[in-house]
Amino acid sequence: MSTFESALYEIAKLFLFPVLVLIVSALLYAFVALGAFVMEAWQRWRGTYRSQLAAHQSKTNAVSDDLEIWILRRLEWLRVVSRSAPMLGLVATMIPMGPALLALTHNDARSVGENFVVAFSAVILALISASITYFILTVRRRWLLEELRAFERGKGTS
Repeated sequence: MSTFESALYEIAKLFLFPVLVLIVSALLYAFVALGAFVMEAWQRWRGTYRSQLAAHQSKTNAVSDDLEIWILRRLEWLRVVSRSAPMLGLVATMIPMGPALLALTHNDARSVGENFVVAFSAVILALISASITYFILTVRRRWLLEELRAFERGKGTS
């Protein structure tokens, strides 16, 4: 490899650890969000759910447009994680693929395997976190928009 190509690889390699940390963080966030989602679903099913949208509205006297912004803000991290986790997984897959392919040319099966384990584990965890957060985002968005619609119909505001 030329000096330029080696420098590019060294720069890219610097991002592997931070990307892996972000993937693990996304997975932890997804499981925490899933726990909160399950509790909220259970409360809604039992009829004991206390609307945070209604609480926010009564506390701030917000109108419909303000409530829409509050909904977007509430769903923001779910959306960010569901959209960025697959990209992080791709980055974490591609960085170890270079050394794996180089090891393959030297018949170093052990190094190939070690790099593939990192690559594929990272993308799997990233896709799991994206799937969980996307599911929660979709259902919670519907719940919140139904609450907003009920508020608009009850108050007659738009």
